[in-house]
Amino acid sequence: MNTDIHDIDLNLLTVFAQIYQDRKVSVAADNLGLSQPTISNALSRLRRLLDDELFLRTARGMQPTPLADQLAVPIANALTAIREALASQLVFDTTTSTRQFTVAMTDIGEFHFLPRLMKSLELAAPGVSISTIRNTAVNLRFEMESGKVDLAIGHLPDLTTDFHRRKLFSQRYVCLFRKGHTMDCQAPSLDAFSSADHALVISAGTGHGRADELIERAGIKRRIRLRVPHFVALADILESSDLVATVPEAFAIRSVKHFELTYVSHPIDLPAIEISLFWHAKYHREPANRWLRDQVIGHFRRGEASRESSK
Repeated sequence: MNTDIHDIDLNLLTVFAQIYQDRKVSVAADNLGLSQPTISNALSRLRRLLDDELFLRTARGMQPTPLADQLAVPIANALTAIREALASQLVFDTTTSTRQFTVAMTDIGEFHFLPRLMKSLELAAPGVSISTIRNTAVNLRFEMESGKVDLAIGHLPDLTTDFHRRKLFSQRYVCLFRKGHTMDCQAPSLDAFSSADHALVISAGTGHGRADELIERAGIKRRIRLRVPHFVALADILESSDLVATVPEAFAIRSVKHFELTYVSHPIDLPAIEISLFWHAKYHREPANRWLRDQVIGHFRRGEASRESSK
């Protein structure tokens, strides 16, 4: 026997295993939900491919040949392995999973999403862990296509083809500075903004980077005294200096709670930046990915509703 595996239809092996178990074509047909002619045709194809009768019709039913006996256990094991593999993809058990998810986001995204998400995981998915990376630190398209990054959150206009997107919110930009600053008034002028010393967070390819591009495109000259690659220490720096920073309002709201800072509407008419959740189409129906997406969207909505009701 010299059979090419590419010639074997998986359905033929299913029919073989059922006939081997039931020893009657009619019973096998009923158990598989197929007609007897369909079962007989499948058996005929297998006989030709394997060059063996496989089953002989006797008074006691279809009796397997020595080759059929030899193939029965390996085929049954293979079909069982396939069924188990497929079944494992249909269910994501949060109570037992030890999956590590990787999410691309900025440090502001970590401020905004991770506290509520991690608190939820403690109860709903105690074995699940989250790892974050900066969405500008890797080839995000490739990493998400290969499954190394599960989700991305931010203003990511390059993720279009082969990606799904869910808008989470529109991010307004404001001016943040210490209390008592010369700009600490209801509506600071554009001249006051231009003459101030500024701190700039370098975030090319993000929503914040887009806001800086719009300021430059408007022809506004800023005296940049400090450039930093992230927001982590920005509030500390602003509190102890006369620097002004253009920041997302979510970051400003958080900062004024913990530091002697205040913020005002931006003197430049900056359009709101859309912050969205992205995932690759390849994993659109994958249960674990879908669960994590639901967590992010669900907790954001609850957080936004709570914030609105407190105003």
